[in-house]
Amino acid sequence: MPKRANPTRLLSLLGAALALAPTLAAADAPVPNKGDTAWMLTSTALVLLMSVPALGLFYGGLVRTKNMLSVLMQVFVGFSLITVLWCVYGYSLAFTEGNAVIGGVSRLFLAGTFDPKTGAFATVGTFSRNTPLYELVYVAFQATFAAITCCLILGSLVERIKFSAVLVFLVLWFTFSYLPVAHMVWYWPGPDAYTSAATADAVSAKGGLLWQWGALDFAGGTVVHINAGVAGLVGAFVLGKRVGHGREPMAPHNLTLTMVGASLLWFGWFGFNAGSALEANGSAALAFMNTYLATACAVLSWMGAEWWLKGKPSMLGAASGAVAGLVAITPAAGNVGIPGAFVIGLGVGVVCLWGVTGLKRIIRADDSLDVFGVHALGGIFGALMTGIFNAPALGGPGSTVDWVKGTSGYPGIATQFFIQLKAVSLVLVWTAVVAFAAFYLVKLTMGLRVPEEDEREGLDITSHGERAYDL
Repeated sequence: MPKRANPTRLLSLLGAALALAPTLAAADAPVPNKGDTAWMLTSTALVLLMSVPALGLFYGGLVRTKNMLSVLMQVFVGFSLITVLWCVYGYSLAFTEGNAVIGGVSRLFLAGTFDPKTGAFATVGTFSRNTPLYELVYVAFQATFAAITCCLILGSLVERIKFSAVLVFLVLWFTFSYLPVAHMVWYWPGPDAYTSAATADAVSAKGGLLWQWGALDFAGGTVVHINAGVAGLVGAFVLGKRVGHGREPMAPHNLTLTMVGASLLWFGWFGFNAGSALEANGSAALAFMNTYLATACAVLSWMGAEWWLKGKPSMLGAASGAVAGLVAITPAAGNVGIPGAFVIGLGVGVVCLWGVTGLKRIIRADDSLDVFGVHALGGIFGALMTGIFNAPALGGPGSTVDWVKGTSGYPGIATQFFIQLKAVSLVLVWTAVVAFAAFYLVKLTMGLRVPEEDEREGLDITSHGERAYDL
């Protein structure tokens, strides 16, 4: 005769199973891959290197001796200021759900990213299903983007702007230009939110405006370079020309430092572009190779064009070509194939050389370190070329993704190019308006420029009480 089941025993087993259910569910949930985590932490450190010290050295070598420390201070402190603001409210407004233009406030002061009671870390999606990333890693990675973007603007303003005015302007522009543009271009709910075709449109409607349009910006052509480059040009107009501009020599004081800075930028940019894949995968490999190749092509094309036009190739031209190549490949890095990297690199060297010579003479603004001619123009060129060379027929990976089915396609060169053109135009107008308002507000309330005698003596001594060199 079979043994009868003990009701008490059954209830005990059932209770144990129910108690274990959350643990089992948690165990079944995907966890961040250690390789992806290590790669993203490395990429974050590489992007930080791009500002501190790379951008500071690149910009510092291009100014006169008496202003070297002022540039280093503006970059160093500006980077620190934006990093703090990013953790207070920037990340939340850029990368949480809100509307098509700006995010929400659920992550103010990074609330919810770590639970000290349970030791649980929040995660965010990447570009693959069931492949999360620790949210704090993503916060740090994107913080370096926000900070360096704001520091790029400073190249248009050096040698005559008040240090206090720099800090106030950065707060205003970061809040009202960088954050909305980053949200519009990069925020989306992630692949795991697409569970069925019936809800796909509703999920997509939660993304940023330009993301909904289908605009492609792998690592920041619009968000970083056009955004900063146009703001810099606006600032150059509002601030006015340096004392003696066009009459007195204003040659770079140390091109050795500029070359070192450009080299470190190239090195760090692998984190900037390849890290934007958010995973250690083939997309990161493509972005890495495209970044490497396009930059080398731009060095040769800028140098070659300059050699032909002026009779001599310059170190400044080669370094500027490298930065132009890095800028132009940024929106395209993981969005084009190797043929696109060749064309973008070779083309942007010539385009940006014209931007800092012929176009600069037409504009007649004292954009001191050619932020507009290199970053804005290079970013525009790269963003538009992305729309063309994303085409599979030209070696690109394609752009349109059905996140429910996990398939990709391409809407056609004309369609994607027009989407890119719309995105570029919107960002250009947005940042120009915000920058103009922010600069004028600072000018009216506290003044933008140092006194003429301070400018002539140099900002190192008059603004900071130090000298870069003991002469």
